[in-house]
Amino acid sequence: MKNQYDISTFVNVLTVQAAGKNLCERFKKRRKEMGLSQREMAMQSGVNYSSLRRFESTGEISFVSLLNLAKVLGCLEDFNAVFATPIIKDLKDYNND
Repeated sequence: MKNQYDISTFVNVLTVQAAGKNLCERFKKRRKEMGLSQREMAMQSGVNYSSLRRFESTGEISFVSLLNLAKVLGCLEDFNAVFATPIIKDLKDYNND
């Protein structure tokens, strides 16, 4: 990530920048745990090598490329949890099964 000040540096709040940085760090760690170089990861995922390098350094990547990378790491199913929690606006909408 670029050296910019982020409010999360000073207070305990998750920002877009902090979430992106955390995701990049976890991705890079998982890739290394699997023993994959950036070039190997790019080849297996079909993601351009320069896009992968940019993602690991700045956090910028297309959503489709991120999904392709997650597939190689065995994390594609994790995206099913995104937006899975329903919004409850009224207690009558709450279904406690």
